[in-house]
Amino acid sequence: MASKAEGRRARKNQFGVKGGVIPPSSQVIHFSPAQWEEFIEAACRLRPLEGLVRYAFVKRLGGAGDGGRDVEARLDTTLTQDRWDLYQAKHYATGLTPTNAFPELAKFFQQLEAKTYPRPRYYLFCAPKGVGNDLGNMINNPSEFKRRFLSDWRQGKTGFKGRSAELTAPLAKLINEFDFAKIRECQTRDLIEWHALDRSAHHELFGMEAQRQNDPDAPASLSPDEHVYVEQLLKAYGEQCGQLLTSDDVMAPGRYQEHFQDQRTLFYCAEGLKIFSRDLYGEEEFDDLLAMVRKGIRPLVNSPSLRTGLERLDKGTSEVSKLRVDDSVLASKLRPGDLPGTCHHLVNRGQLSWVK
Repeated sequence: MASKAEGRRARKNQFGVKGGVIPPSSQVIHFSPAQWEEFIEAACRLRPLEGLVRYAFVKRLGGAGDGGRDVEARLDTTLTQDRWDLYQAKHYATGLTPTNAFPELAKFFQQLEAKTYPRPRYYLFCAPKGVGNDLGNMINNPSEFKRRFLSDWRQGKTGFKGRSAELTAPLAKLINEFDFAKIRECQTRDLIEWHALDRSAHHELFGMEAQRQNDPDAPASLSPDEHVYVEQLLKAYGEQCGQLLTSDDVMAPGRYQEHFQDQRTLFYCAEGLKIFSRDLYGEEEFDDLLAMVRKGIRPLVNSPSLRTGLERLDKGTSEVSKLRVDDSVLASKLRPGDLPGTCHHLVNRGQLSWVK
């Protein structure tokens, strides 16, 4: 049976919806068409691709003269046939229908015939409420999709008028040769998932609140990750008492036991902050916070007026909580032991020392 402490460690930091804020899947329904295109562009920049880390180039083109492509996402830096994806943004209050989709597809095929751009790898419809049943069934049956599209165009159901409505023989040939399996739905939940890979931007856009769970407790036995800062503590204690001390000495009942365990508790408070940063923002945010602390605390710790390692330790861990670290994204989630604990993390990285 798991202990209480193990149960706390098992809980994962996460983003939660602030009070009064609706979930992202509901918020995107209220975006303007331009905001929807911008959101798709941002999500595509972060989309993980099989065999690639990201798209090589992503650009929003929505508006007049876009040639029927709202967002262009390339697998290579150059625009090459079958090496880019076309994202078509359609923002409607209901699911996308053939009536909504066919005019865009007609424009797309006219641009392919005019060689405005090469054939894409995929043509992706993006709609906040997805595609409706009729269009969805066609997407799942490419041959029927093609037949219905050509039939509707011949019956004048594309929404075009005049010469632009004409389905010429070369255009019909191009459409017949096109693989309609390349026309797909890009689901809103996928766009949200990709966008969430930039945790800070996702948090900012949707009003998501970072929720920090309980910090890990200091384990009964020393972890290999504690080696460097513990050695510095042992040197500081040894300097004061005039003899070499081991970790067993200070973990046993005696003069230094409580102080040593308190320092380990501080280390694990900051370890909890490090895990929180890693889970929601990336470890670089914790690294940036350590850099702020180092700049602020080193001049105090290195003061010539401090003669012993314990004096430097006490000065550093007591004064560090007075530092202003408002520029850090982690600032709003700091707990009382976090900043003192970062001192031990700096020692662990060789960027601070108590005994000279």
